[in-house]
Amino acid sequence: MSGASALRRAMLAERAGLEARHPGIFRPDWSQRLWRGLVFAVLAGLFVYGLMSMEISWARISNGMGEMAKVLSVMLPPSYGTEAKLWVYLKALGETLAIALLGTLLGAMLAFPFGILAARNVLPVWIGRFLLRRSFDTIRGVDALIWALIWINVVGLGPFAGVLAIATSDIGSFAKLFSEAVENADKKPVEGVVASGGSRLHAVRFGLIPQVLPVIASQVLYYIESNTRSATIIGIVGAGGIGLHLAEQIRTLEWQHVSFMVLMILVAVAVIDMISTQLRFAIIGRRAI
Repeated sequence: MSGASALRRAMLAERAGLEARHPGIFRPDWSQRLWRGLVFAVLAGLFVYGLMSMEISWARISNGMGEMAKVLSVMLPPSYGTEAKLWVYLKALGETLAIALLGTLLGAMLAFPFGILAARNVLPVWIGRFLLRRSFDTIRGVDALIWALIWINVVGLGPFAGVLAIATSDIGSFAKLFSEAVENADKKPVEGVVASGGSRLHAVRFGLIPQVLPVIASQVLYYIESNTRSATIIGIVGAGGIGLHLAEQIRTLEWQHVSFMVLMILVAVAVIDMISTQLRFAIIGRRAI
């Protein structure tokens, strides 16, 4: 016990010595604490104001939970109805997956060159980067559902409008992600290409792109999974896929059919996630667990 007390006294003495030698480090920064408290108070106030302005009521939530329990009870067991409807739902699900896959790949291909040009270590002219990035912000600021409504009026109803909506929405996101990946790439391979006599284009082709391709592939695979859900939503407005059938069954209160289609979508997303995980680990040269 005496040994522990001696060790404690030694630690306290050492701390006292450090405080004496470096008082600025151990002195409380009250201005920083005040600033943090002010930011927290503002955020808490905004949260409370949001709850009040949205007319959120705990009584309405509790009543809503009762209604939700009733809806869930009539959704069980899931049922697809007739065999003809099953094939219709499967075809619509396949259409949704095709929309997500084609839209994501098209958006990635279109965004790839612009994403590279928007990187500061590729395009040194700031005005060019500024215009490119603000263009990406504009495209990314419009949701895929809005793009679906726009493209439906341009090319008509159907999955083609869905593919264009997904691709347009993803161009802004992919370009931003690709440019950031290029900016975070290691400079040494680029310097090696230039030192060996290569041009700036060679430096991008052989020094930057091989580094960022695994990152880009991982991002594209994730967006394929995410866009499967987005393709379901835009199908509600007539852009093809299973979303239209899902909306119709909700309107006609066919809750067992709704639960069956929701399960189909969940299974499809889970399968896509497993496949993308295997592909991602294969691309980066590691074995998936």
